[in-house]
Amino acid sequence: MKPNYRKIYEDLLMAKYPEKLYLLENLQDLSSSISIINIDESLSIKDLQTNIENQRSKAYDKESIQKILTFQKKEQLNNSQVAMRFNLSRNTVAKWKKIFASEF
Repeated sequence: MKPNYRKIYEDLLMAKYPEKLYLLENLQDLSSSISIINIDESLSIKDLQTNIENQRSKAYDKESIQKILTFQKKEQLNNSQVAMRFNLSRNTVAKWKKIFASEF
């Protein structure tokens, strides 16, 4: 059972960022980790300490990893370019490619 991310973010937006409530209206599906990370990045303050803490708590499900790797293949990007686009480590992208090599 997954948490109800829509309710969590709705409460967070109402309490801290009522002016950004429109972000939830644009997102229909909050079940993928990519959409959760995108909304989280749009809410967070862009200072170095916050960015470091957010990097530690990121988690990707298999579906999101496959979407990222499909995007890489479709756009013909290397690991460094994909890592910069999704704010990942290039070693993480390489590891994912090694794990999911049979699917691509």
